[in-house]
Amino acid sequence: MDKQNLSVGALKTFLEEVKVELLKCSWPTRKELFGQSLVVIISVIVLGAFVGLCDVVNMNLLRFIIR
Repeated sequence: MDKQNLSVGALKTFLEEVKVELLKCSWPTRKELFGQSLVVIISVIVLGAFVGLCDVVNMNLLRFIIR
C-alpha cells in the first residue's frame, strides 16, 4: 500500500509541475497559428507534387530503358 501511495503522490507532483511549466509557455495567437498551418499545408502539397512528378519521370525513363 505504501508503494501505491508513493506512486500516486509522485504522479500528483508531476502533474502539478507540468501545469506550472505550461503556464510559462508562450502560446501562438489564432492568426499566427493559422499562418503557420497554411505554410505547412502548402509545403506538403508542393513536396507531394514534386515527389509525384519525380516518380512519373523515373517510371517513364525506366520503361524507355527496359524496352
